[in-house]
Amino acid sequence: MWHNARSAYLESRVLSADPIELVRLAYQAAMEAVKEARRHLANQQILERARAISRASEIVLELNASLDFERGGQIAPQLAALYDFMLRRLTDANLRQSDAPLAEVLGLLQTVAEGWAGISNAAETPIAESRWAAPPPQDAAPAAAHSWSL
Repeated sequence: MWHNARSAYLESRVLSADPIELVRLAYQAAMEAVKEARRHLANQQILERARAISRASEIVLELNASLDFERGGQIAPQLAALYDFMLRRLTDANLRQSDAPLAEVLGLLQTVAEGWAGISNAAETPIAESRWAAPPPQDAAPAAAHSWSL
């Protein structure tokens, strides 16, 4: 029952999310998959570890596929290279049954996710709330006579 409620909540979040929130959700899911892989590795649960690494890899592949190289400027190819590196490290972790590559990927995901959180937080501050965002009404007095408060 708990799983169904959580799934419904996540589905609702995804369906109502803007593009930046979708990226943040993808990073959260990838980080959770890597953490799960690390737990399974520590508990010597090979099949579960492999599944968690595969899930993390699929999410990173999806993040890579969503890159917009036309509008992404210099960041898009840099993220593509980073995603490629993460995928190689995830594969290495799975083949060698090693925690170090998983820890490295987790750290990278956390760092980039923090950057996306910063973008999202900046986007959530509506410009319309700024007293400088909207011009004075057309019937307002000339600027010299208008009393702008700071």
